[in-house]
Amino acid sequence: MALFDLPLDELRAYRSESAEPEDFDTFWEKTLQEAREHDLDARFEPVETGLTTVEVYDVTFAGFGGHPVKGWLRLPAGATEPLPLVVEFLGYGGGRGLPHESLLWASTGRAHFLMDTRGQGSTWGGGGDTADPVGSAPAYPGYMTRGIDAPENYYYRRVITDGVRAVEAARSHPLTDATRTVVLGDSQGGGLSIAVGGLVPDLVAVAPNVPFLCDFPRAVTLTDRHPYREIGLFLKTHRERAAEVWRTLSYFDGVHFAARGRAPALFSAALEDQTCPPSTVFAAFNAWGHEDKTIDVYDFNDHEGGGPFHEAARVRWLRSYA
Repeated sequence: MALFDLPLDELRAYRSESAEPEDFDTFWEKTLQEAREHDLDARFEPVETGLTTVEVYDVTFAGFGGHPVKGWLRLPAGATEPLPLVVEFLGYGGGRGLPHESLLWASTGRAHFLMDTRGQGSTWGGGGDTADPVGSAPAYPGYMTRGIDAPENYYYRRVITDGVRAVEAARSHPLTDATRTVVLGDSQGGGLSIAVGGLVPDLVAVAPNVPFLCDFPRAVTLTDRHPYREIGLFLKTHRERAAEVWRTLSYFDGVHFAARGRAPALFSAALEDQTCPPSTVFAAFNAWGHEDKTIDVYDFNDHEGGGPFHEAARVRWLRSYA
């Protein structure tokens, strides 16, 4: 697919028309307050992996509604002092995988906490282990329209809350340094890192890679690729429900979380990306609230973005922060 979105000079100036709800902050304050009424109950169980350079812990903590959420904590072997902490969120459909996977960040000398995504984990990778015990009204297959009838019921209310609680759980381990916490992720994980970056005030860096869940009004009407297309197909059947769908999505738009970002950020966008169109990524980047922000642009790439080149870029960039 050749270039299909705005020219790069227009992307750098693009601003989303997504309307922010007047009670956006109140909604999220109440959501997180309710979650914190449940004991975090973070448990770290050592796992025998056969690895000699990385130690792995099977993690369970209480997320939204007190529901158990799984994760992995990976530490450089033999660590005795608190380490800079990287909290990572996963792409759409994937799960936390197996304990010996995802060794990059622990190999850089940091603690690495990988959050499982509730209800997902059966599309790619090594699988997931976290249920989503909350039902929903009729929805199109996938996760994008689960509970879309109201913000209080929406699937991503639960997942974003899990993300904030994942940071709290990771910080509770004695070998993580809460004052040097980074959040990052690819695609859906990038979108979640933007949301968590807007809700957790004391992060030192945020690194969303080709992020999903941004600028819903443009994304849903620009690309016909899934997962955004799930929303359009839902509305193709439920023709009379557009207003309530847009209202619900406005509480979860990465653009509004980005405006509350209070840490340095490294974004990335791919100009041929039809899954997360570049204008939707730039919408969040241009809204990001901290002045120390950079976006790496991959001119001829689709949703794979910079791939291993961007991994290397993130490793270099994070040396200045954690």
